[in-house]
Amino acid sequence: MVGRHAREDSPRWSKYGDWRTTVYSNSLIVVMALVFFGSWFAQSVTGMTAYNQEQQDHGDPGLSWLSYIGSSQFWESTFQNWQSEFLAVGSFAILAVYLRQRGSPESKPVGAPTEDATGEEG
Repeated sequence: MVGRHAREDSPRWSKYGDWRTTVYSNSLIVVMALVFFGSWFAQSVTGMTAYNQEQQDHGDPGLSWLSYIGSSQFWESTFQNWQSEFLAVGSFAILAVYLRQRGSPESKPVGAPTEDATGEEG
């Protein structure tokens, strides 16, 4: 319960209804964006390191990070990286249980008692 619906024992941030409420209400998309960009960055750094090592083994010059992320080598490995697909889908499934989008018709309202049923019964 946030904003004007907050109770006396609610956390202090839930009583304001400012940017903190917006971040919490969109916590699933924030976490998924961080996971996506974090894994993309990690893949780019490790891929650049491996690419530069291979280049050095052949006596060729290496690439900077910006040059590497603009190369076809990086984009080919990015689009063919099936492990990142499994990480994204798996983490989305797990995090969706704990973090819900405010106002989502697929889940009970954020802040509702845990014993309330989700969706229609019948």
